[in-house]
Amino acid sequence: MAKNTGKGFRRGAVDDRSQTHNPTTGRWTKRDTDTGRFIDQKSDGKPFKGVRKEK
Repeated sequence: MAKNTGKGFRRGAVDDRSQTHNPTTGRWTKRDTDTGRFIDQKSDGKPFKGVRKEK
């Protein structure tokens, strides 16, 4: 379970979220693990912080 520490960062991974890399666009896409729907996409090539990666 992810918890905010009050020091400007989160400890642990965000629940019910995962991210996958789209090689066509070179962007990371966040997915809801309950429904499988895509939620958000990063505009730069860096992955989301605190979200687990799909293999």
